[in-house]
Parts: sequence; C-alpha cells; structure tokens
Amino acid sequence: MNDHLLSQISPADAARIKKMAMNCSRSLRSLILAKEAAGVVGRRTFAAGGKAKKGGKGSGAGDAPKASSLSKEIKSTTVVGGNILKEGTDPKLLADSEYPDWLGHLLDKKPALSELRRKNIETLPYDDLKRLVKLDNRARIKENNSVKAKH
Repeated sequence: MNDHLLSQISPADAARIKKMAMNCSRSLRSLILAKEAAGVVGRRTFAAGGKAKKGGKGSGAGDAPKASSLSKEIKSTTVVGGNILKEGTDPKLLADSEYPDWLGHLLDKKPALSELRRKNIETLPYDDLKRLVKLDNRARIKENNSVKAKH
C-alpha cells in the first residue's frame, strides 16, 4: 500500500492494514506453492520402461547409451511415440505428396528482428511486415519491463 495513503489514517489503523496485507500475501504465497506442488504431482510422466538402475553412484555400466530395440524399418515407416491414446498404434508415415504444402514450410527459417529492421519497410512482404511488428512490440515490452524492474 502507498505510504502517502497510510499517513492520512491513524497509526493503529495503518498497522492493522499492513498486518492484513502481510497475512494476505502469505496466504497467496502458500496458495501458489500448493498449486505448484499439485502441478508437479499432477503432471503426466512417461515411464522409461525396463528395470530400475542397479548399483550405486559412479557405476559406469548404466551411463552408456543403449541400443534401440526398434528396427530401422519400423523407425522409417512409423512415427514412434506418436500415439497419444491408451489403445492404438503409432501412426504410419505417408508419402510427402499426402501431406499439405504448408506443413513443409513450418521448419523454414524466419528472419530475425535485426534483419527485418535493416530492410525497407515499404518493400517487405505482408508476412514479414507482420513478423516485424510482432517482434518489435515484444522487444519494446521487454525493454519497458526491464526499465520498470530497475526502478
């Protein structure tokens, strides 16, 4: 709470308000910690499979990468780990012509903000101009946040 506002009320009321604020912040902090703990407990984890690691610290036998139990043929024809259902199999890979054209462009490198700033704005394609605005806004917000954090 603002100290200027506290100076306008009695010292006893100000102390009571500060105490309530501290209790509220403690309650909020404990709620956040409880939520984080529940998030850790409630997260979906994946079993590594196989037996538990035997031996104590420093056993070098288990540190080596293990050979895959899947054949190269299975790896090249299916999306291993792509099944998200309890029952079902991993999806098969299709021919490139079976997928939409836009899918291949998802991995294309996009220009960085510094590169977009060097180009003439009037000649930029619409997608690059949209990216420039988005990245410039993001950089400005980060800069403003860092300035506010210093003060």
